[in-house]
Amino acid sequence: MKRSLRLFAVPLGLAAFVVTAIAQSPATPAPQQVASQALPAARPVDVSSADAIISALYDVISGPAGQKRDWDRFRSLFIADARLIPAGAARGGGAGPRVLSADDYATASGPNLEKNGFFEKEVARRSERFGAVLHAFSTYESRHTAQDPTPFARGINSIQLYWDGTRWWIVTVYWQAERPDLPLPQEFLPAGR
Repeated sequence: MKRSLRLFAVPLGLAAFVVTAIAQSPATPAPQQVASQALPAARPVDVSSADAIISALYDVISGPAGQKRDWDRFRSLFIADARLIPAGAARGGGAGPRVLSADDYATASGPNLEKNGFFEKEVARRSERFGAVLHAFSTYESRHTAQDPTPFARGINSIQLYWDGTRWWIVTVYWQAERPDLPLPQEFLPAGR
């Protein structure tokens, strides 16, 4: 009887050791937490509200010709694996969306923004929120200088945001530029335009 109790006690002791070791090990971070550790730290004011992060998005890409953009600040606004998707012509011809990461966008657009000057501002917005998810239809106007009387481009940014309980993150920016055959609908323009 003593021998069978000892044989039974060894597995129980081993099981208790394993359970204790697991309980004392640090919790495995969620995938977003692991991925976001490699991202640049965001300015708290940039991510404190939906208004703030959308304003920061427009601000960080805007500036005069010859001014470097703060691409670390830009990256800090996005979750890891976020997507920026222009709904225009696809590479190699044809039509369709082109999917970019935040790094892809900085590499592809940065030189042009910095060479020619680029000021993009939001002129109207419609938003809807459910829990941690917010969707904003943000109507924009683009100019080469802040003083240009008329924009050279307009369109709508469809921006999906995520609230993690501490800060806002941009998940996706999917945009469509206005074209002669695709004018902006009146309901997405500021009153009086």
